[in-house]
Amino acid sequence: MRVPDSSGFDCIQSPNRQLETPPVYHKESTMSQLFSPVNIGPLTLPNRIIIAPMCQYSAEEGKTTDWHTIHLGQLAFSGAGLLIMEATAVEPEGRISPKDVGLWDDETERALAKTVSAVKRYSNMPLAIQLAHAGRKASMPPPWSPGPAVTPEQGGWQPVAPSAIAFDTHSAKPLALSADRIASIIASFAHSAKRADKLGFDAIEIHAAHGYLLHEFLSPLSNQRDDSYGGTLENRMRMTLDVFSAVRKVFPANKAVGVRISASDWVEGGWDLSQSVELCQRLKALGCDYIHVSSGGLSAEQRIPVSPNYQVPFARHIKETVGMPTIAVGLITEPEQAEAIVATGDADMVALGRGILYEPHWPWRAAAALGAQVSAPKQYWRSAPHRAKALFAND
Repeated sequence: MRVPDSSGFDCIQSPNRQLETPPVYHKESTMSQLFSPVNIGPLTLPNRIIIAPMCQYSAEEGKTTDWHTIHLGQLAFSGAGLLIMEATAVEPEGRISPKDVGLWDDETERALAKTVSAVKRYSNMPLAIQLAHAGRKASMPPPWSPGPAVTPEQGGWQPVAPSAIAFDTHSAKPLALSADRIASIIASFAHSAKRADKLGFDAIEIHAAHGYLLHEFLSPLSNQRDDSYGGTLENRMRMTLDVFSAVRKVFPANKAVGVRISASDWVEGGWDLSQSVELCQRLKALGCDYIHVSSGGLSAEQRIPVSPNYQVPFARHIKETVGMPTIAVGLITEPEQAEAIVATGDADMVALGRGILYEPHWPWRAAAALGAQVSAPKQYWRSAPHRAKALFAND
C-alpha cells in the first residue's frame, strides 16, 4: 500500500519540473547517497532522512505527556538522520490549539525534560525542536475535531497577527500586534531556545512556514502594516530575521539553527519563490545552517496542484541560488525517489511527515532497498529478513 506523505501544507508542483511519476535513481555502485553523512552547520547527521515536525495535539496545558514519550520513542528507533519535534509554542498564545506543546516556563520545561530524557536513554539519534508561534491560526480545535475557533470561554484565547485579518471564516479575527508585543515575542523565542539547549536538543528549527506568525509577517496578503515590520520586502522579513538573530545569539555555536519556510503562498500577489530566495540569502548571512522548504498554508484561497515531488523544485532552486543546505519535503514516499532527490542534487536531505507516521521504520525499508545500513536497537536486529542480514549497523 502506498501512502502519500505530507507535512503541514506541503503541496506544490513546479511548472518548471513537471513529474508524472517519482524519478528512479539507478545506482552505479552500492553506495547510497541517501545514507551518506551530511553536515548542517556544526552538526553531523549519519544520513539524509529527516523526520519532519508533526503536531500531536496531545499536550496538557503545554506540557508533554506519556503520549509524546511513546510517539517520539518509536520514531527515535527509525534510523533516520534527524528527528525534529513538533511545533512547540514559545508562549501560551502561540499554540495552534489548547492541546499543543509549549516551552515557555519551568513546568513545560520539566515535562519536556522527562520526555527527552526517556528518548535519549535508548537512542542516539540527533534531536531538534521546532519553535513556533501560531499567530492568527491559534486557538483552533485539533484536526480530528474540526470546527470554529476555540473561544476564551471554551479554553481558547485571542489570537494575534501582524494585521487584524482573519485566516478564514472559521478563525477568530486577530489583534494586530503592537511594537512592544512584537519585541516580547522575539524575546520569547530566545527564552525558549535557552530552555531547548538545557534540555539537550542538538538543533532548533524556527517555524516560518504554513501560515503561522512569522509567515504572516512575510506575506503581503496577511501583513498590511505601515511601520518597520510591514510594507516593503525588507520590512516584512524583519520579524523572521530578528527572531533568527535572537535565537542564534543564545543557542550554543556548536549546535545548529535552521528555518522552515513556505516557498510560495500559491496565491497571486502573495509570498513567492523570488522573495524566498531573498530571505534565504539574508538568513545565510546571519549564520543559518539549513532551510527546510515547504509551501502554502497562509491563505484559504491557495490553489496547489499536488503530485509526487511537488516541492522539490523549490528546494533545488534555493540550494542552487543561495548555496546552503536544503531539506525537501512533500509526497516523498519511496526509497528510490528519496535517493534520486539527494543523488541528483535537488536537495541535500529529504523529510518525511505523515508517511513515517504510517510506517515508522521507513528508513529500514529504504536501507534494505538501497543496499545501505541503518542504526537500530539491538533488540530489533533479529527482525531483519534473510535477504538483508547486513541491514543494521553495529553501533
